[in-house]
Amino acid sequence: MNTANIFITGGTGYIGRGLIPLLIDRGHHVRALVRSGSESKLPSGCTPVIGNALDKQSFVNSILPSDTVVQLVGVAHPGPAKSNEFRSIDLVSGRASIEAAAEVGIKHFVYVSVAQPAPIMKTYQSVRAECEKCIHDKELNATILRPWYVLGQGHRWPMVLQPAYWLLERLPSTTESARRLGLVTLQQMLVALVSAIEHPSDGIRIVEVPQIKSSSL
Repeated sequence: MNTANIFITGGTGYIGRGLIPLLIDRGHHVRALVRSGSESKLPSGCTPVIGNALDKQSFVNSILPSDTVVQLVGVAHPGPAKSNEFRSIDLVSGRASIEAAAEVGIKHFVYVSVAQPAPIMKTYQSVRAECEKCIHDKELNATILRPWYVLGQGHRWPMVLQPAYWLLERLPSTTESARRLGLVTLQQMLVALVSAIEHPSDGIRIVEVPQIKSSSL
């Protein structure tokens, strides 16, 4: 396994707080973008980079010498009522990271998108699809992960839907959609992200829910 130099946006969030220690334990060098005054929120061993995830110019010159950028910025606890926040935070930060990575010639870009299509959260899906298109347009080597909901501490309410998922996965007419929109655990998501980082894509690779669940290190 080669040691990677990793630049993360969203390192103090739900997924970032779990991902950074895992990467450091595996010998990778991790730097994370944070606003001034939030450095202490980063896990131990991570080097803070001061900047604003919504403003490319505030961090584009700080990405190198990283070879991998991981974009994790997003609205906490996404829901249908947060459409405006999706466009003002998720979309703006996504574009900023993608454009910055392309500008400095980053070797591999890792983006957490969302399973699509889906019957709800249309703005959320649209924003993530726009960011995916931007990745394509910039011709980045990228891994795009598409979870639907990531179960973990403080993020467990969908567990009540598990009996329904069990049934829908066994009905021929709904098997595909039930698996594509299945629930993944935070640990599964972290393993999938580490695997993506340690095995850079040549071109664009899409990792759907079934692949997230089966990822291993």
